Amino acid sequence: MKLLIVDDDTNIQRLYKEELEEEGYNVVIAGTGKEALEMFESENPDIVTLDILMPDIDGISLLRKMKEQRPNIPIIMSTAYDYRDDFAVWASEAYIVKSSDLAELKNTIRKLMDK
Repeated sequence: MKLLIVDDDTNIQRLYKEELEEEGYNVVIAGTGKEALEMFESENPDIVTLDILMPDIDGISLLRKMKEQRPNIPIIMSTAYDYRDDFAVWASEAYIVKSSDLAELKNTIRKLMDK
């Protein structure tokens, strides 16, 4: 199972990669929106976590582009801010607020993969 983690924060990248690889996932990282789109096409991930605030292409735009290419791919919006009232994030399968405790993220990934 391959996960694409899209986040511009190197600490988050490292944390997610270490913790999720311990769970047995193959993790690839993108630090910009442009890089995320390239990796989305070349790496063919099974699931994506997307940060919303990115330096070049925001996560909402990435969500739309990824869903246009692969409508059935599970995408988890992961952000430090609460965007749940923004209808655009509703196109994602899940929404989590970033935390150093990745239990919610891990549970969300498991639930989405069991579908």
